[in-house]
Amino acid sequence: MGVEGRMKCVKHLLFFFNFIFWLCGLALVVLGVLVQVALHSTVVINNVSASSAPLVLIVVGVIVFFIAFFGCCGAWKESYCMVTMFSILLGLIIITEIGAAIAGYVFRGKLTVIVHDGLNDMVTKYSNGTAEFKKALDNLQVDLKCCGVTNATDWKGKFGSVPDSVPDSCCINVTAGCGQGAMGDALKIHQTGCETVVEKLLKKNIMWVIVAALVIAFLQIMGIIFACMLMGGIRSGYEVM
Repeated sequence: MGVEGRMKCVKHLLFFFNFIFWLCGLALVVLGVLVQVALHSTVVINNVSASSAPLVLIVVGVIVFFIAFFGCCGAWKESYCMVTMFSILLGLIIITEIGAAIAGYVFRGKLTVIVHDGLNDMVTKYSNGTAEFKKALDNLQVDLKCCGVTNATDWKGKFGSVPDSVPDSCCINVTAGCGQGAMGDALKIHQTGCETVVEKLLKKNIMWVIVAALVIAFLQIMGIIFACMLMGGIRSGYEVM
């Protein structure tokens, strides 16, 4: 009777963890989308590895969402085959999530170079860029209150016919022509470069990806443990209803 009671408890715990997994799957999809948007709203990141971690989380989140339903059905029907398949699939998902966390950590260490190269390329191409391209960089400088790559002097010789000019988006108070010849004027122009601000923003978002992947992987390991316990009970023929 004591063993049967424990198996009943394990079954209910597996139901509970599958509900948590369902929420985790939804959370992974939302987090992955938010980080993906944050990465590309900067229009600085062209490196393919930048998208890998959040995209993996989105895919994993969708899969976890359905695996959780599969696990609930297996527990409810006390199907040894379904619970076993649930454990195997969950194990594969854990490996994928840990891989995403590692990819995010590795990419986080390369952010300085990637952001610097991306911003420098944008500043260089700004004058000959399309209206959409210019608007993207202007929005970045206005939103983040920054100018150039490392500072406002990065625009020297790259913008306008008037010496020491910067785009109007570098101005503290943006008005038409406010950046003409005002590069060194700290009262009119943001002197902080965009590199540091963008890097800090991206590192914060990537850290959330890493933490989410590891926390959810831990919860899934607990789920596998309970699934294995239920499998043992089903195989032994204990009544767990």
